[in-house]
Amino acid sequence: MRPEIRFVDVDVFGHVNNAHYLTYFEQARVKYFDDIVGWKYDWSKQGIILARVEINYVVPALFRDEVVIMTRCSRIGNKSFDLEYRMVKSENGKEVLLADGMTVMVAFDYITNQSIPIPEEWKKLLLQYENGLK
Repeated sequence: MRPEIRFVDVDVFGHVNNAHYLTYFEQARVKYFDDIVGWKYDWSKQGIILARVEINYVVPALFRDEVVIMTRCSRIGNKSFDLEYRMVKSENGKEVLLADGMTVMVAFDYITNQSIPIPEEWKKLLLQYENGLK
């Protein structure tokens, strides 16, 4: 996923403000679910909710940087799963890690307002993609 770094994302030092990384990771997560995993259902009934986020800032991202965020599912539990993110740019033909992170996502029933076991179909789709079977 290639987020666009907007001028408004940059602080007075010319760096992307740390809070915007959360937005970039969110965009990558939505794209992961929509494009790669292909989940097409009513998110207002059952879906996922963010339970935890970690970000490691390595090298500042700048306004004109063209960045890529790679997303993968690294763990699937009973009610939750982990997504890992790597935000990189290319510099002099080499990949430069800008930041990496992880989110814990919880399967959630928005009608009952409770966590639920991850539906088997979701697990199957995640495993198929992560194992290159899609």
